[in-house]
Amino acid sequence: MNLHYKPTAAELVAAVAEFLETEVRDGTSGAVNFHARVAANVLRTVERELLDDSAEIPRRALDALGFADEPALAASIRSGASGDEVLPALHALVRHRLAVAHPGYERE
Repeated sequence: MNLHYKPTAAELVAAVAEFLETEVRDGTSGAVNFHARVAANVLRTVERELLDDSAEIPRRALDALGFADEPALAASIRSGASGDEVLPALHALVRHRLAVAHPGYERE
């Protein structure tokens, strides 16, 4: 057992989010309460990104089409060089972003 446990970044972010969601929100009202809620939501998104093990899915979708990154895909779409063949990659990118930013969205 390691006596000098080092929490992960995800655990640290989760702890701060929990503090904002409970202590800060319970002890405040108005704008401070609202901003604490917003900050906690942002931290929960960061926590999900840190724990995300599916980040390779959008990367593979871009690679399959020969794009180095999302800006390259966007440039190709804007220029008219790409057509419907990019739709599966776009769907993968959007699904991945929604899974991190709004878990459960695909069930709504």
